[in-house]
Amino acid sequence: MKANTMKQRASAGFTLIELVIVITIVGILAAVALPRFVNLQREARIAKLNAARGAVAAAAALVHAKVLASNGVGDSAVCPGTAATANNSSGATGTVCSEHGIIAAVYGYPASAALGAADPGIVAAAGLSAKFNPSADDLSAEGYTVTVAGGVTRVEVTGASDATQCFFTYTQPTDAGVAGAVSGVTTTGC
Repeated sequence: MKANTMKQRASAGFTLIELVIVITIVGILAAVALPRFVNLQREARIAKLNAARGAVAAAAALVHAKVLASNGVGDSAVCPGTAATANNSSGATGTVCSEHGIIAAVYGYPASAALGAADPGIVAAAGLSAKFNPSADDLSAEGYTVTVAGGVTRVEVTGASDATQCFFTYTQPTDAGVAGAVSGVTTTGC
């Protein structure tokens, strides 16, 4: 008779007390872990923004170095993916050859060219998308919203709680001897 009672107890499942204890433990873990998880998403967006800013700053420096090294002498070879050569001008308008194509330049720094322009600017030079001359949709697929207006390129990270406060800007030079400027990142809305 004792063996029969043990079999019934073994197949009865969990007691109400055991279930309440497990649910309480899961609730406590969720209360502790959820804020950490949300914070990790914010930190990931900030890291993505800082990486994009670094790519833009590096691209600006590389284009400028190419112009300085060329001393304003145009390339004799055609740029990859094009039928044109770069003029390497440090003037108000110029072009520089990259490994993927021609980059528009202003006073020896990448231009804030409109997305999809014939000669792309800083966005293409920085490689924010796998596509050399990306469209807004290509950049959106990479997690960025990019706007260009008045010589200023604004890069925002999508998915932020307030994308208008999760960004940085690149401003093309306005005169000779003025460098292209990359702002600090604004992360209050990330």
